[in-house]
Amino acid sequence: MVRYQKLTENELDTFIEMRIQQLREEGATEDIDLVPALHDYYSRHMADGTFVSWLAMDGDRIVGTSGMSFVEKPPYFGCPNGRIGLLSSMFTDPDYRRMGIAKELLSRVIDEARDYGCGTVQITASDMGVLLYTDFGFVKNNNFMHYKLQ
Repeated sequence: MVRYQKLTENELDTFIEMRIQQLREEGATEDIDLVPALHDYYSRHMADGTFVSWLAMDGDRIVGTSGMSFVEKPPYFGCPNGRIGLLSSMFTDPDYRRMGIAKELLSRVIDEARDYGCGTVQITASDMGVLLYTDFGFVKNNNFMHYKLQ
């Protein structure tokens, strides 16, 4: 039976391994060792409360992950308080997919964003994740763009 718990430092190494597995599955080019940067990011932001993750556990094994980073930008009409949740790290072990785990994890981190006071949640969805997010109520924004500085 799958149970849910918040990510702690104890699970961080496995969480990072799963994050890298997710990035590989999404087709990312691996040209650096991302582990130190991820460990630094998650440790700092878990400590200051600006990152939270819920995990799906089968015994001691992590079978699903989620993540929510909290950021603030100048208020705008769609988000008058400027607090935004950035959804990431949504990943379910292939053997546990189609069991409602991702939906439950998504619901839990959305609640975290609501409790933090976020006015909106954003994600750059993989092709596989689009259906989950649109079924949950996310709306596509075709204007999303990025400019790489490095």
